[in-house]
Amino acid sequence: MLKRTLDIVLSGLALLVLVPFLLPIALALRLTGEGEIFYLQERIGRYGRPFRIFKFATMLKDSPNLAGGDVTVGNDPRVLPLGQILRATKINELPQLWNILVGDMSIIGPRPLTPRIYAPFPDSYKKAIAPLRPGLSGIGSVEFRDEERLLSNADNRDNDYVELITPYKAALEEWYARNCSVTTDLRLIVLTVVAVLKPDFESTSSFLDLPPPPAELASRRKASA
Repeated sequence: MLKRTLDIVLSGLALLVLVPFLLPIALALRLTGEGEIFYLQERIGRYGRPFRIFKFATMLKDSPNLAGGDVTVGNDPRVLPLGQILRATKINELPQLWNILVGDMSIIGPRPLTPRIYAPFPDSYKKAIAPLRPGLSGIGSVEFRDEERLLSNADNRDNDYVELITPYKAALEEWYARNCSVTTDLRLIVLTVVAVLKPDFESTSSFLDLPPPPAELASRRKASA
């Protein structure tokens, strides 16, 4: 109840404060690219129920059906010019404040996944996160803020996502499910802000009991840095 109250208060206040900032972005999107303001996509929510997530439109309309599918990489040709800026600053995620206000999501929680990406995750992950609302940010979002860069040079993006990223991301989200609290959420809110302002900071040291990344993933990150 305290977590949900925090979600309502913070998302409501954020929407009120950010409206003057969001309206010019909406106008710019209407006048550029393909003229779309919002991108709505089905994601898996609490207890496996699907919901429609709101984002600012940053990619070509039919992006999920073009080369790359649900996986976006650095310098993805499907991303529109203004979209590059919105994605780099995470501003494209701000419309999800509405999803939080109406109860589809939480400020902090597991990443909201598309059905296609959700499917290969292990059953232990699906069971652990079932009672939780997906988050605007969370430990998975912070730790995989470099996901697009990691996959940009992959020979097989889908295979790398399933074999390299999915197991560690599942371990992180299961960790969050075990340690979910208002204190943890507040720390992750701070880490999210730091991650946006300083993408190269070492976030794993912020939680001493966080599962360490597998050796191959750590090696890939070092090579792509």
